[in-house]
Amino acid sequence: MSSPAFLRHPADSTQAVPPTAEAAAASTAVPPAAPSFRALAARWYRLNQERLRTAAIGFVSLLAFVLVWHLLTTYRVVFFVRFTNVPSPLEVYASFTKAIHDPKFLMHILLSCRRIFIGFSLAAILGVPLGLIMGRFKLAHEVIFPVAEVLRPIPAIAWVPMAIMLWPTNEQSIVFITFLGSFFPILVNTLHGMSLVDPVLVRAAQCLGARERSIFREVYFPASLPHIFTGLTIGMGVAWVSLIAAEMISGQYGIGYFTWEAYSLVQYADIALGMIAIGVLGLVSSLLIRGAGHLVMPWRSK
Repeated sequence: MSSPAFLRHPADSTQAVPPTAEAAAASTAVPPAAPSFRALAARWYRLNQERLRTAAIGFVSLLAFVLVWHLLTTYRVVFFVRFTNVPSPLEVYASFTKAIHDPKFLMHILLSCRRIFIGFSLAAILGVPLGLIMGRFKLAHEVIFPVAEVLRPIPAIAWVPMAIMLWPTNEQSIVFITFLGSFFPILVNTLHGMSLVDPVLVRAAQCLGARERSIFREVYFPASLPHIFTGLTIGMGVAWVSLIAAEMISGQYGIGYFTWEAYSLVQYADIALGMIAIGVLGLVSSLLIRGAGHLVMPWRSK
């Protein structure tokens, strides 16, 4: 005779366990809210506090410079240096508002930037590999270095007559002078960076079986990058100096020619405007090189 207890399925004997308080709370938990704009702004400020401080100090310094310039020119101060004919900041600003609507002024700037780009690019393309080769191979250093050391001290302005004889047009001669001005700083700094590479790293790569090409690519080049970018930054500054000198002497267009023409026409405000334009263009060029250096060498960002 069968009993109901014997016929009951084992699953029927299990009873449902009520959920605990912790499980109920977990099932109904609300996802954390996104951080507020104020919290994000505070975090961004903490991360960039040092940069903001540097920018603020630089801005105040520029304002102080403009204020001193305004006072010296307003009261026509004469104390060893004469400020009687120096234009005031307001006069330069009026000249700037007039010049930005003049297509000729913009053409001067664009031509100077094009000359800088071509001359500096050629100097970097030739100077960096040549410096790396001279630093790695002793024979190349012995052959090229004496010639470079003889030519390096010659100022760019002294090359103007020779450049006019070497090249058929003024444009090519100006680009050549710009190239010379930036080439030697790039070459010397690259060579200096190669000379400072730790020989222990080279021997370690050789012990691991690295070939010459791999050693050059993985050891010498990365170790020399900081000095290469230092040479590029210095070369850019010297390139602008060389370009302005060449444009003042043999150019017919360019920001250097614009500045010299303003002096010839006794337009003092335009002289200051040309000088400020040269400074701003040089600053932007150097910042671009530094930015490229931070991208290539992220380990040196700090």
